[in-house]
Amino acid sequence: MATKVSAHGAAAGPHGEIALARGERLGMRMWRAEEPNADKPMTSSPHETVGYVISGRAELVVGGETVALAAGDSYCVPAGAEHTYRILETFTAVEATAPPAK
Repeated sequence: MATKVSAHGAAAGPHGEIALARGERLGMRMWRAEEPNADKPMTSSPHETVGYVISGRAELVVGGETVALAAGDSYCVPAGAEHTYRILETFTAVEATAPPAK
């Protein structure tokens, strides 16, 4: 059975993310209009994350490496990798996680 989730009506999660469609093995979420910030704390999670930047700029820090992200870029954070995002310009991105992020 197909499911539909509208980003306009989707609930915000505990970190400001918008929960989008989700299956048993894969989930999507959107970070919408994240404002510039100081470094967020490093974190790690048991899921692999791939993302696509819709607008804005950020730096992704993974394992001591800093990767510049801008509109049109895509990225991957391996499962278990310590990482953080430094938002430089109001940032919107869609991410898919496997297994789905909680």
